Amino acid sequence: MSLAATTPAPPGRGYWPIVALLAAALFINYVDRGAVPTAAPLIQDELGFSPRQLGLLFSAFFWSYALLQLPVGWLAERIGAQRVLACGLAIWACATLLVGVAHSFAMLLGLRVLLGIGESAGFPCVSKLLAVAVPVGSLGGANGIVAFAYMLGPAVGSYCGGLLMVHFGWRAAFWAFGALSLLWLLPWSRVRLPRPAATASGTAGPTLPALLRERSLWGTSLGLFSTNYAFYFMLTWLPYIVMRDRGFSTAAMAALTGGAYVVNALSALVAGWAIDRAVRAGYANVAYKSVMATAHAGTVACMLCIALAPPPWALGAIFAYQLLTGMSSPGAFAMSQILAGPSASARWVGIQNGIGNLAGVIAPALTGWLIGETHHSTAAFLVAAFVSLFGLVGWVWMVPRLAPLPWPASGRGRVPAAAAAQLQ
Repeated sequence: MSLAATTPAPPGRGYWPIVALLAAALFINYVDRGAVPTAAPLIQDELGFSPRQLGLLFSAFFWSYALLQLPVGWLAERIGAQRVLACGLAIWACATLLVGVAHSFAMLLGLRVLLGIGESAGFPCVSKLLAVAVPVGSLGGANGIVAFAYMLGPAVGSYCGGLLMVHFGWRAAFWAFGALSLLWLLPWSRVRLPRPAATASGTAGPTLPALLRERSLWGTSLGLFSTNYAFYFMLTWLPYIVMRDRGFSTAAMAALTGGAYVVNALSALVAGWAIDRAVRAGYANVAYKSVMATAHAGTVACMLCIALAPPPWALGAIFAYQLLTGMSSPGAFAMSQILAGPSASARWVGIQNGIGNLAGVIAPALTGWLIGETHHSTAAFLVAAFVSLFGLVGWVWMVPRLAPLPWPASGRGRVPAAAAAQLQ
């Protein structure tokens, strides 16, 4: 039986407007989280921060963001992902607004932690809502659209934020981003989940110990950690590196990083569509895993090229990396949604995203220390290349054949293999 056949599609295509709003939420999520890295050189010039302090600012977001993933996933399954997502967005939008009035390192650090608290609602809630509202045969495309949106976030944030900073100062960019983020709450307040989704969201799922015994969970978590290390390193430090190491102006930096993230976003959209075609043809396992393996092997090569090759090759490798990481984006959460199913997807993704985003705690701070010690970014790219190798272990070796795990109605653990076969 093909994977696409294991989950019937809801009648009609009423889930696509929900997918669009979820994509918009994560687009806003990434615009807001990337605003401080984009403004980092200007903040450093005005407030006199060292590279180590900038690294701590970049990292502070992930202290609360990673820590709260599991509690938020649990909360989304208890009181509803729709409400939790709305509360989270309101918090992170206000945190973004307040950066525009910060004048000290301590205040900026606190606001980065508050931003992480709000944005922790993003992926567990979105994964829950996608898992209950979208059929398995369309999850690749839905996650591709969502990935396109959140990958487009850094592009718009870097380019538009950079231009706002050039013309109006860096503080004005935070006021604009925070205020515009709050507007998303208006259409979201009018969303009514389809009845099949509302029913599925109340289904009993596995217990936490049962989840933690799943090798697949640890595989997707290691895979996401590896993916995120390179991604967050590039997201937080690329604007600084191209200006300080490569001599780019603020406007040129905005154009370069914005263009690179557009490539990333388009790659995610196309990959999601292509994976869905393979899933419907019965090749889900091969499609998802081959994309993840190609992306991680290619990332190793790109990081080495950026670190060691002449400038034209390094510039090309920046765009190649964005192409590869965009390809892997739909699978990073669609694989978990497929494995966990509607009843466990929020907690599964909460655990996975919590572990995966420890990379966001480590990568920015470690990079700041390395740049402070070596006065160059080469060592940071070499570390990113090494960490990227672990993605091959997580996504390909630790995740078995990709199919929904048969949780029993009692939620105590998985159904034995023989009984699981009878369910299909």
